[in-house]
Amino acid sequence: MNEVLNYINSSRQRYITELEEFLRFPSISTNAENKKDVESCANYVKEHLNSIGLENVRVCPTEGHPVVYADWLNAGADKPTILIYGHYDVQPVDPIDLWTTPPFEADIRDGNIYARGSADDKGQVFIHFKAIESHLKNMGKLPVNLKLLIEGEEEIGSIHLEGFIESHKELLKCDVVVISDTAMFAKGIPAIGYALRGLCYMQVEVTGPNRDLHSGQYGGSVENPINALANMITKLKDPSGKVLIDGFYDDVEPISVKERDEFKKLPFSDDQYRKSLEVSELFGEAGYSTLERIWARPTLDCNGIWGGFTGEGAKTVLPSKAFAKVSMRLVPHQSPAKIEKLFIDFIHKIAPKTVKVSIKGLHHGDWAMTPIDSKWIRAAFEALKQGFGKEPVFIREGGSIPIVLTFEKVLNAGTVLLGFGLPDENAHSPNEHLDLENFHNGIITTSIFYYELANLD
Repeated sequence: MNEVLNYINSSRQRYITELEEFLRFPSISTNAENKKDVESCANYVKEHLNSIGLENVRVCPTEGHPVVYADWLNAGADKPTILIYGHYDVQPVDPIDLWTTPPFEADIRDGNIYARGSADDKGQVFIHFKAIESHLKNMGKLPVNLKLLIEGEEEIGSIHLEGFIESHKELLKCDVVVISDTAMFAKGIPAIGYALRGLCYMQVEVTGPNRDLHSGQYGGSVENPINALANMITKLKDPSGKVLIDGFYDDVEPISVKERDEFKKLPFSDDQYRKSLEVSELFGEAGYSTLERIWARPTLDCNGIWGGFTGEGAKTVLPSKAFAKVSMRLVPHQSPAKIEKLFIDFIHKIAPKTVKVSIKGLHHGDWAMTPIDSKWIRAAFEALKQGFGKEPVFIREGGSIPIVLTFEKVLNAGTVLLGFGLPDENAHSPNEHLDLENFHNGIITTSIFYYELANLD
């Protein structure tokens, strides 16, 4: 391992320069105008994996954005086969005016690299690329058999990946799936994630009159769709943060006493958290701590609302339509399909008869939990301990990785959530960034992790 680690240390600046190149692709999967950028990014991933010595590298088309596959299967039948999953697509960059530097021109300042996708997930995917390179360039081999599956639709729900996995079960057959798309607990505190929340993302359209109306001539005689929609949104939750949708909590698995006690032991400060967000008070479901709320309780939030005139100046108009996007983070054992139906039924129940309502699901994903006592987790624990010089903690994740449950069901493989981001790195927000020390230590950790996997009892 010494040759590998020395190579990583001597290549530190080159790795950052290469990451900058990866981050320049505006691979926004949700925007039709970025389709060619997404394809270009997939081809970049292919060429890079070829250059570091992986085999059978190819771009696999889907009905949407392509998947990139590669492998190296020469470690021997007595060694485990690891499937590394990640994504090269990124979130939209809006609002662009809140970025300090352009989102696709990677900028380094204060020990961080700023760009869309730096933390979620290009930077973390690149950690694996460089760990693989470090082994192949120095040892001429890897300690384990490796397969890589890097997709281009994670940010839109991995909508074609499940079908790809189903139809390529033999190609993707493995012992364990490793995902680096999560966060450490805090700076200097490495973590192993063991749970992810699911997601149910809906769009509501409210229609009033058949056209926009002059507010002076018609105001007071017809329902304003924006007003109606705003009133409906306020009826989704009570003042204490409890979701009011009928049946919403029916399948929620309560947090165990043991788990609540473990959360309390973590070095977390409500006051520091509040100050970092520059809010006067925190808010959430009554009866739960902040960590419990963001890790182990379901939520409902309005992610966007629009309608009518939003330009500069004044225009006195009653809009014909108003829209809202609403997401619900789900926990064991909530079903996204069931929650969608409950949401639709409830919206129709509370909608006034003065408007028409249309509702559609946009993006769903299952929750996931992994056992923390598996041999794969033991290997990750040891690698993190060596790579960061500190024993990792076990945490849940508030976010979603929709495909995790599919891997478990279709490939019958366990999962290791080995993340190197930080909770405050603005994933999905302006000024997204990745700590470059964590990037470097992540490469060291991942290189050690492959070695630990190869030497499991």
